[in-house]
Amino acid sequence: MKKVWAAVIVVVVTAAALGIAALKTQTPETPTSQLSGSLTIAGSTSLFPVIDECARLFMERHPDVRITVAGGGSGHGIKSVGAGNIDIGMASRDVKPKEFELYPDLKPVPVAMDSVAVVVHPENPIESLTLEQIARVFGGEIRNWRELGWEGEDVEIHVVTREYGSGTRATFEEHVLEPFGFEMFAGALTKHSNGEIRATVSTDRHAIGYISLGYVDASVRALRIDGVTPTPENVTSGKYPISRKLYLITKGEPNPLEKAFIEFVLSDEGQGVVEKLGYIRLEVVK
Repeated sequence: MKKVWAAVIVVVVTAAALGIAALKTQTPETPTSQLSGSLTIAGSTSLFPVIDECARLFMERHPDVRITVAGGGSGHGIKSVGAGNIDIGMASRDVKPKEFELYPDLKPVPVAMDSVAVVVHPENPIESLTLEQIARVFGGEIRNWRELGWEGEDVEIHVVTREYGSGTRATFEEHVLEPFGFEMFAGALTKHSNGEIRATVSTDRHAIGYISLGYVDASVRALRIDGVTPTPENVTSGKYPISRKLYLITKGEPNPLEKAFIEFVLSDEGQGVVEKLGYIRLEVVK
């Protein structure tokens, strides 16, 4: 009996030893699985939902990494990363020449495409406006809804805009106001994020605003511009007149952790997040 038990013990110990040896001969983990450290990211509220979700997924795969994502607008993101206050900035517009003069080592990387939708309250009967009409509204020249065809509604238009420095505002001004020689209406109500504009328009029947295409939901209605609906398909085809790139920006060449995260956003999984949240995958843009 003692010999039998001894044999059993030898078998068990041998099996355990073989198991340990087998584990040691498995393919080693990739370098990215060993990532650790922290990242601070801030800037564009348009890009925020995409990067926030990508950060969550990235941290699931790399438990030793901590990423914080905040808004503040594109101007804030560019200034903060340029000054070294954060690791990665988010911008929903191109970096301006004067910003490159201040921070010549900025490295912007496009990670998605987007558009800007002009939105009204769901009960507003207006469905389509020309680009020039929208410019005249946000320029303060058209002030009453009746002028736009809302019969019986002799009511002032409540114009809602983003703060100066917002990438969404810069894109809107570039594509809508500037071609017709307008500046933003001084009497417009200023909000500091896409979410705030959406919330304001969704509760005011007489409001009009503009938000990132990715923020459009059932609480507001996006107007057609010159008869064209703001959809990813119409943006990528060039039919819809407003489009822009969304950027992640580092100060100088990205370090290994920054590079790994940017590459994740550009990966098929990261671009899947872009598409799921209503934005446009970078690779589908012609």
